[in-house]
Amino acid sequence: MAQIIELTSLHDPAVAAYAQLTEAQLRSRLEPELGVFIAESPKVIVTALDAGLRPLSLLMERRHLTGQGAALLARCGDIPVYTGDRELLAQLTGYTLTRGILCAMARPVLPRAEDICRDARRVAVLEGIVDSTNVGAIFRSAAALGVDAVLLSPTCCDPLHRRVVRVSMGTVFQVPWTYLGSSAADWPQAGLSRLHALGFETAAMALTARSCSIDDLRLRTAEKLAIVLGTEGDGLCHETIAQCSYTAKIPMAHGVDSLNVAAASAVAFWELRVR
Repeated sequence: MAQIIELTSLHDPAVAAYAQLTEAQLRSRLEPELGVFIAESPKVIVTALDAGLRPLSLLMERRHLTGQGAALLARCGDIPVYTGDRELLAQLTGYTLTRGILCAMARPVLPRAEDICRDARRVAVLEGIVDSTNVGAIFRSAAALGVDAVLLSPTCCDPLHRRVVRVSMGTVFQVPWTYLGSSAADWPQAGLSRLHALGFETAAMALTARSCSIDDLRLRTAEKLAIVLGTEGDGLCHETIAQCSYTAKIPMAHGVDSLNVAAASAVAFWELRVR
């Protein structure tokens, strides 16, 4: 049975995870086992629960206790459920955009790249992508278009960042992911070497003089392929491009030089899917 707790202030320390802590504080890098992330909206929370993630508490408008939040209360067991008037909870930035329900959840232990790539044939590799909207959109495309795993360089945006989770529509809980190392020294040479050792050919998405078209038969028929995508603006670093098996580009029309990385990822995932 859930513990229903009425709030009178969002400054209550009990709801600090929702109203006061920064993303870095939620992530708790020094003590990862204590880390928390926030899932927003019933659909996203259900997707996280289906993936086996552990809820710590819920925050919802009072009207949702017997409405769309009732199924969550029944499923989440004996956890605190903080509630109050809409006017009070609306003081929480962005709250009115989340369909009235938030859930604080324990961060999962990340797997090794070798474990999630063992049976994978198509993986996405993100280098230094820091825009949370783009990372969320890439995860959604990866889930929809059959990418088996997403691997991130150490400088990428956290996939459990609140906005990433929201933009991805919860697909960050459906596509296996992890980091390729924990420090700048782990990428690109060490990270790419791990992928090559796992039998992956690597395709750097970049505009260079030697870039082949994304519909090149060598890419489409590769048994195991890692699609490497770079940060907004600067793209992939030269060292990464030099160490990849191929450099590929999406042919453009009307003088357009490139697509946003999230849009480019969707095109690449579709064109290079396993057939």
